[in-house]
Amino acid sequence: MKEILKEIIVGNQNAMPAEVRIRSWEIPVGTDKIITIPGVRRSGKSSHFFIAQNKLLESGVQKEKILFLSLDDERLDFSGNNIGLILDAYMELYPKIPAKEIYFFLDEIQIAAGWEKFVRRIYDTASKNIYLTGSNSKMLSSEIATALRGRTLQFEIFPLSFSEFCDFKNIEKDIYAASKRAVLINAFNEYLFKGGFPEIALGKEVFHEPILQEYYYVMIFKDLVERYKVKNVNVLRYLVKRLLANLTKPTSANKIFNEIKSAGIAISKNTVYELLGQLENIYMFLSLPKFNASSIKEFSGTPKYYVIDNGFNYALQSVVSENRGSFLENLVYLHLRRKHPFGKGLFYFKEKYECDFMCLEKQSVSELIQACWSLESPETRKREINGLLEAAKATGCKNLKIITNDFEGYIKEEGLEISVLPAWKFFLL
Repeated sequence: MKEILKEIIVGNQNAMPAEVRIRSWEIPVGTDKIITIPGVRRSGKSSHFFIAQNKLLESGVQKEKILFLSLDDERLDFSGNNIGLILDAYMELYPKIPAKEIYFFLDEIQIAAGWEKFVRRIYDTASKNIYLTGSNSKMLSSEIATALRGRTLQFEIFPLSFSEFCDFKNIEKDIYAASKRAVLINAFNEYLFKGGFPEIALGKEVFHEPILQEYYYVMIFKDLVERYKVKNVNVLRYLVKRLLANLTKPTSANKIFNEIKSAGIAISKNTVYELLGQLENIYMFLSLPKFNASSIKEFSGTPKYYVIDNGFNYALQSVVSENRGSFLENLVYLHLRRKHPFGKGLFYFKEKYECDFMCLEKQSVSELIQACWSLESPETRKREINGLLEAAKATGCKNLKIITNDFEGYIKEEGLEISVLPAWKFFLL
């Protein structure tokens, strides 16, 4: 396999610099830390590598000093403990380049057995310029917590934000120019349903659904079924369907277990919990815990689940038009999740009423947010306001917002002011 590695390494170097779209965040270089980037497949992790490599080339680094390798390449087999061949192949290609000057960019690192020991060996004995991506959050974090503790910086990557989506579409983001508002709103409506995977933003609409469905099958079968050796694929499919149907609502694993059991399918409750955890590990779904002032009870409440990209919600469900509210709330969650890495400080509040999102900064509640498609119905308006007011009284937070499809203004209730913003503007502020 060493000769194949050499061929791939040189081929990747000859392709530099890469043509790539700029994103709103760039990989930090020169930190003397191992940079790890977990995130869902096809969200642009490799593109972030290309951007960083282009910057290195611009600064005068020779392309021969950049080792970029996707471990997901079908020509490679890292199922055995042979990941060390990467360094061996490189050093045979460039024996005169000091190891400390090599920049390692290793994509989908979790595929290789024993990757954590290999990375630690490189870091301790060769180069501090190590950049890793992976499509499995738990595998990265668990290994980092043991073998690489104190040596890493982690940054999550998501599909495009609405701001990045506009950049990819070459749409001006002047939220105060009335003449450009219609274009922005049209772009938001597309983003709302089709999501933010880069290939979708740049591709032809006729291919959107089949592309998203292919993403789904690769994630489910390659990242989950094969990696975790899942035996009952039908239960997994049911679970995905069930989570999509109940998106943005509290979802009980115990209730799902009882539903499966009542259908005559033999399965343990632990298996349901394991599958839910694995779906989070591969970034298919993300959970939002219920807030409780007691840290012990914080994770005991029923979580809400959100899908990593609205495109999946659109491509995998048969009914879309009636679910506009859940599409909107899912986008608001993803927007907030980008600001709260790994979900830290992000909850929902529920007592008599419910507040969709509670944001904490240094243990203090900084923001309370409701997501609602329309406030035209008096009943809906009352419910959304009551949820905010109850959460505000419980936490003392006065920064209250309702994100809607198109309404903008202020609501004053019980001495508090609630800002109401259209989603397209909220995402660009």
